[in-house]
Amino acid sequence: MDATALTHFFGWMTVINFVVLTAAAVALLGFRPVIVNIHRKLTGLDDKDLNRAYFSYLANYKIMALVTSLTPYLALKLA
Repeated sequence: MDATALTHFFGWMTVINFVVLTAAAVALLGFRPVIVNIHRKLTGLDDKDLNRAYFSYLANYKIMALVTSLTPYLALKLA
């Protein structure tokens, strides 16, 4: 693979990761009662712990997307 192909790969990977992140955030905001009810039944956690888990999930996914897709893309674009 040459640098151009890698740049395109990481660019599309960045787009896909941030679309998934946005969809997850919108789903959690738009369908919160349904999602919380399902997860409360599955895990036995209360609302406070579930909110913490949702925030942690979104934060960790964002960091992962930044480190594994956006950072290599920017490095390849600057090189």
